[in-house]
Amino acid sequence: MEEKAAIHHARGFSAQQKKIALLIVAFAFVMDLLDSTIVNVAIPSIQANLGASYSTIQWLVAGYSLTFALLLITGGRMGDVFGYKKIFMIGVTGFTIASLLTGIAPTPTFLVIARLIQGAMAALMVPQVMSLMQVIYEPQERAGVMGLFGMLGGLAASLGPIIGGLLIKANIFNLDWRPIFLINLPVGIFALVAGAKYLPDGKSEHPLHIDLVGTGIIIVALSLLVFPLIEGRDLDWPLWSILLLVLSIPALGFFGWYERRKDSIDHSALIVPALFKVRTFISGLGLNIIVESILIGYFLTSTLVMQIGLGYSPIKAALTAIPVAIGMTLGFAVLGQKLIATLGRRVLIVAATIFAVGLLITTSIFTHYTLHAAPWQFIPSFLITGIGLSLLMIPIFSAALQDVDPTHAGSASGILNAVQQVGAAIGIAIIGVIFFGQLNTGSLQSFSDAEPGLRSSLSAQHIPAGVQDEIVASTRTCFHDRSTEKDSSVVPASCKQAQSGPGSQAVSQAISRSAREANAHNFASAFRASIIYIILLLFVISALSFTLPKKFRMIEEGAVA
Repeated sequence: MEEKAAIHHARGFSAQQKKIALLIVAFAFVMDLLDSTIVNVAIPSIQANLGASYSTIQWLVAGYSLTFALLLITGGRMGDVFGYKKIFMIGVTGFTIASLLTGIAPTPTFLVIARLIQGAMAALMVPQVMSLMQVIYEPQERAGVMGLFGMLGGLAASLGPIIGGLLIKANIFNLDWRPIFLINLPVGIFALVAGAKYLPDGKSEHPLHIDLVGTGIIIVALSLLVFPLIEGRDLDWPLWSILLLVLSIPALGFFGWYERRKDSIDHSALIVPALFKVRTFISGLGLNIIVESILIGYFLTSTLVMQIGLGYSPIKAALTAIPVAIGMTLGFAVLGQKLIATLGRRVLIVAATIFAVGLLITTSIFTHYTLHAAPWQFIPSFLITGIGLSLLMIPIFSAALQDVDPTHAGSASGILNAVQQVGAAIGIAIIGVIFFGQLNTGSLQSFSDAEPGLRSSLSAQHIPAGVQDEIVASTRTCFHDRSTEKDSSVVPASCKQAQSGPGSQAVSQAISRSAREANAHNFASAFRASIIYIILLLFVISALSFTLPKKFRMIEEGAVA
């Protein structure tokens, strides 16, 4: 069989050939991870440069995760059917081209489409990474290889925003944010050239059929859910957006029916229906969706508050968030395994509590200090937040696979990985509704919070009360209109009128200062609203923990222990 020949060929590799093959797929693996984490820090620059709306911002993050999730299982199965190296090369080629397109994008729509293509190509590329490692390395060698990928994943998540901040600060060839995507070009070209020479050909010995119909149904069903969640708020929730949300429910139900039918016909369903008879697997799926949505939503909103609300530069925001990465490292490397061994499922309640404490402290800093918040003030809260996040993330994969039949472990792992990406997309969509919606509805109150400072500055310049009222009123209208403007590059008519009004340089400075203060209050208020939603989800996580076994068996190498 072809698969045996492939394994035989791979086992003939020397130690050096194995290392070269590992290096090739590791580069591709890191390229994908960086692209899913590096974009957050560049969002304000993209918004300013292209005039991107808030819904565009959501699509930049959620769109990548969504197409990646929808095609991830199919991408893995295509490797089984057509050959791991062949699909890997197609994925890398597509990902590299999509990276070029994102880097040269002239409009927000072009950029979003390129990001969707990137996610789809990542879904072809990433599954082959682990499949190729299974072919190349003997079972006793794989633990070290998987450990390496775990470490690379942590480093990419931690260093992605910092690398992005450095690239934007460097402003290479005056390209602003674009190098964060263009940096993939040399990596992709290396993976293609080296992969053609050093990666083994090979297919699965007994590949399942590709479930194209099932893939199409789930794409439609999740698009019916995510598209209106992202676009609806910007369009003031037209009737069609509500109808699409309602239609997503029967569409998901139809997907479940079709998958059961497909499994009964040829056992090649996109998902294995038998898995959904395992109570802990269903609970684990719910936990994975919620935790991933919390993770991605927190990083997006905190980055926006620091950069747009507090006025931090991309690199300053990235460096300020380093304690989160340190906290996550502590949780993963030092605390996680010990606490799970001691507390079992109760570790999720402890993790939710720690994370909530970190969020509340961060919120209080944003709210109390606003523009005067210094990076060092976030160190304790970000450290606590990172520890809480890691303790949430460590057990959820193992929890879902606790009672899964070992023969279904591979399918279950694939579903969990896809579900995490779906959780990221849905999380961005929902938290976007809350966060960006609050920016609109809270703008007038935020200006009221900054108004006393403006009046104090005007009084110090001996501006008469009547003139002060006119200045305050025009500034309030301008701030509200700018806060509710969907295109950040557009200057509202009220702001043009206010700018053309009479006033000294000192008055203009006072107005500008009050607008920045109001903006900081507004973003802090939006963050506070999103944190209330996240804390509610943490209560759900705590409740779901009681449906899990009291003790966890930690899963390694994607197999059931």
